Amino acid sequence: MNSNKIINAGVLAYGMSGKVFHAPFLDAHPGFNLKAIVERSKKIAVNDYPNILSYNSVDELLADDEIELVVINTPNNLHYEHAKAALNNHKHILVEKPFTATTMQAKELFELADSVGKQIFFYQNRRWDSDFTSVRNVIQSGKLGKLVEMHMRYDRYRKVIGPKAFKENPIEASGLLYDLGPHLLDQVIGLFGKPLSYHKILGKNRAGTLVDDYFSIQLSYPDSLNVFVTSSMLVVNPQAGFVLHGMNGSFIKHRTDIQEEQLLAGMKLSDPAYGIESESKDGVLTTIDADGNKTEETIPSERGSYLPLFEAVYQGIVNNEPYPVTREDVITQMEIIESPVTA
Repeated sequence: MNSNKIINAGVLAYGMSGKVFHAPFLDAHPGFNLKAIVERSKKIAVNDYPNILSYNSVDELLADDEIELVVINTPNNLHYEHAKAALNNHKHILVEKPFTATTMQAKELFELADSVGKQIFFYQNRRWDSDFTSVRNVIQSGKLGKLVEMHMRYDRYRKVIGPKAFKENPIEASGLLYDLGPHLLDQVIGLFGKPLSYHKILGKNRAGTLVDDYFSIQLSYPDSLNVFVTSSMLVVNPQAGFVLHGMNGSFIKHRTDIQEEQLLAGMKLSDPAYGIESESKDGVLTTIDADGNKTEETIPSERGSYLPLFEAVYQGIVNNEPYPVTREDVITQMEIIESPVTA
């Protein structure tokens, strides 16, 4: 096991995702050196990382032979193009969701990665959210008994059309299904694997919208388990993010991961409060025994941290250890996103 190797990393953009979801973790992980970033206009990364190189273009960064890992965090419709270019420049890649716009593009990149001997990692960070890890722990505890039904929601309220063209114009990988669908579907697939079947609904509700701003997908699993994932841009009063019903009880948990909020506020990963949810966000587990007696139990939120994702990337590159999000997981996710809307 090689634990001393330092991997030079580059990030393709320093907007919110680069500043919040990637740079702090690459900087904090002892196995990575955050060497470079692409900034086309504002050169602000140096304020946070004084030793960082700021390149003017993706091509400049990809031409840096010292960089071994490239984070693809550009607009959705550019993921395929930039992932392909990085692989052709013999870089490992960590790609934000959605991985690509189509399964065909995904499979092409898998073949290319294999041919050049480089690895693809999928940035599905919501597997490491505090709310989701709490839900997974409750399922694994067996306290609910046989699962019957699970509802997962990821809602926002944004009535007006947003300024990001790649999300709001009808181009490749735009719309809410491509934006938040990968999060919800990856969480379901991470828990239960590939569904037996699924039923998908899309909606366009905001005035003037050119893309979907609502989706709901019902996924059927063995033993009569039904999972429902829903997302809307027009929810003023968000409902619980996770509702689970089993033979022995129910578990209700709000979508609560605080990491994004803390990082935007400038909190460091070393802060003892990092990733800790308030007690008001605890989940509630209600179970019933054989005599019909109900017991209500508060389930504290797990501490959230995306550092294990970057550790998994490091171990994948250095020791060829399996990455938790597999190619099969991503293909399943994308087949569902690409599938026709059910009549």
